[in-house]
Formats: sequence, structure tokens, C-alpha cells
Amino acid sequence: MKTRTEWILVANAAQARILQRTDGGRLELVHTFSHPASRRKASELGDDKAGREMAPQGWGGAAFEPRTDAKRKEHVRFANELAQVIGQAAQAGSFDSLAVFASNPFLGEVTRALGHAGHGLPVETHGVDLSSVGIVELAGRMDAVRARQGVAGTPPGR
Repeated sequence: MKTRTEWILVANAAQARILQRTDGGRLELVHTFSHPASRRKASELGDDKAGREMAPQGWGGAAFEPRTDAKRKEHVRFANELAQVIGQAAQAGSFDSLAVFASNPFLGEVTRALGHAGHGLPVETHGVDLSSVGIVELAGRMDAVRARQGVAGTPPGR
């Protein structure tokens, strides 16, 4: 019988952990991430005002992309970083399924980043921030969230 490995991403916009659980066993820490720029004030991150392009007759040409909040840019950057690590591990066959426990709206950024990467992973998502929960208590808290949402406490596909 094949051993099934689940990776679990526990994240918010400033910090994340990737944990591993093999055949429903004990959680093991695989990676930790920190993105301090997400905690900074938008004014400290810089301004991203929409610009204008010079039209042949003078100013007033097409506007560039609308303004994107500097904090959101950092959240997207961090989500892409996490998706890249997860994607490389998926290609290497390091795990069979992925569960994401992330704060809202950061969960949307992570889900979008994973989708854009096109990994085709079985992904279970939960909009809850468990990033401050210790590893000893984490398994019980994740199982409680899964039970509330009608998901078994084991990786998908079992």
C-alpha cells in the first residue's frame, strides 16, 4: 500500500508554515516563511499611482493599469513565493495532496497563485488563520475546522 503524504500550508499575509503529515500521522515542519513587508504601513511601501502616457496631441492618452494597493502587492508577492515552493515540491512528487489554512483575504491570493501555477493539485482550502497556533495544538484545531466544514480529518483521496 502506497504511503500518502499531505502537505499543509498554514499562513497569513506575513508568515507561513508548510507542514507534512504522512498517512494521518504526526505533523512535521517542512518550511517556515516570513514576509515582514506585509506588516509595514502602505505609506512605507511606496506609492503606486496610476500614470498617463503621452498622446500624440499632448497629455490625455490612455491610462495605465489602475492603482494597486501597496500592501496587496506584498500579499500577492508572498502568495506567489509560497506557490512557487509548493509547485516545485509537487513536481518533485513530495506530497499527494495539499490543505491550505489561511486568513481571508490572503486565502484568495494563495489560491489564485496556486491556480496560476497550474499544478493540478488536489487542494482543500479553509479561510481560517491558524498561523499563531503551536504545532502541538495545530492538528486538533485543523481537524475541528475540517469537521465544521464537513471535511474528513485525513488528506483527500484516501
